[in-house]
Amino acid sequence: VLSLNVGTEEKRSISAPENETVLKGARDAFVESLRTNTSLVRRHLKAPELKIKEQVVGRQSLTLVDVLYVEGITDPALVSRVEAQLAELDIDALLAGNIEEYLADQTRTPFPLLQHTERPDRLCGGLAEGRVGILVDGLPLGYLVPGVIGDFLRAPQDKSTNWMVASMLTMLRYACLLVTLVLPALYVAMVTFHQEMIPTRLAMSIIAAKRDVPFITLFEVLILLIAFEILQEAGLRLPQAIGQTVSIIGGLVVGTAAVEAKIISPAVLIVVAIAGIAGYTMPSQELAGALRLWRFALAVLAGFGGLFGAVLGLAGLVCHLAGVESFGVSYLTPFASNRGGEKEGRAVLRQPLPKTKLRPAVLNTKNRRNQG
Repeated sequence: VLSLNVGTEEKRSISAPENETVLKGARDAFVESLRTNTSLVRRHLKAPELKIKEQVVGRQSLTLVDVLYVEGITDPALVSRVEAQLAELDIDALLAGNIEEYLADQTRTPFPLLQHTERPDRLCGGLAEGRVGILVDGLPLGYLVPGVIGDFLRAPQDKSTNWMVASMLTMLRYACLLVTLVLPALYVAMVTFHQEMIPTRLAMSIIAAKRDVPFITLFEVLILLIAFEILQEAGLRLPQAIGQTVSIIGGLVVGTAAVEAKIISPAVLIVVAIAGIAGYTMPSQELAGALRLWRFALAVLAGFGGLFGAVLGLAGLVCHLAGVESFGVSYLTPFASNRGGEKEGRAVLRQPLPKTKLRPAVLNTKNRRNQG
């Protein structure tokens, strides 16, 4: 006897990605239907070696979760590890994308450990590279594991752009990462403790601007950083039609009024604005959120210890990242060795695609060669 499900379901039609800009590439995006998402993956990756294993998670929700990988390429130990972690989930409901925190190896870090995407072609690219994909029923996203810091600083269109341009943009993102993280702390340290580091004419200008400001530099920077976060959160939570207007008007009014009222100095406003704009260049907003959190910590340390406090905070950040792993892979890849051995990883500068003959060694793929 054969039993077949012929029922239909109401589902959203396939549309272009909303949060990931597509310059060159497919304009289809995942939807809330798991079967539609797996068909999108099959459309882009037609290899018979593509395997899909399904599990049910959640005692009440009975949510279907699919694990995707390419047999013969992906490390079987990585697949088994993902399946084991899913099987160990003993929760009432798996809803609203809360699977990330359950699957993450470490929860005491603000940095993302799973890379998510709403583009099927990007998910298929990760599968062909040797990663494991995860699709959840009801969630218009796909996850790729492991996720390391190099992945979160790489934009989807890098491989469809000339390798020299892509390398320059990647270097720009790394520079912006340092700017958004260090610039407020560096300003606080120099103005408060190390005035000799500032050129004379610039120092005179800063002193003149701060003459009528009643607050210390650390307080000015923290107040503006908090105001920046509040405006950003308001812009995200309000309806899209008025969210952008509130953010722009709020930023102009709050910044201009605060400077004119002598509550903050113009230099602080410029420093915080540059740091905030540099943070928007991060392809991953989860990484940008973690950087904003550490930006507060470094500014506070710089306010109490100057450059010594800022350097101590940076050293603590590096030590923290060095101790983080994503499914057995060091989070600082490609800048760190893995499993005690020196293994080459993807460099900051992207090589021309015809010369990229091998898959990343840190994934321990069964077949490292990806082209002849």
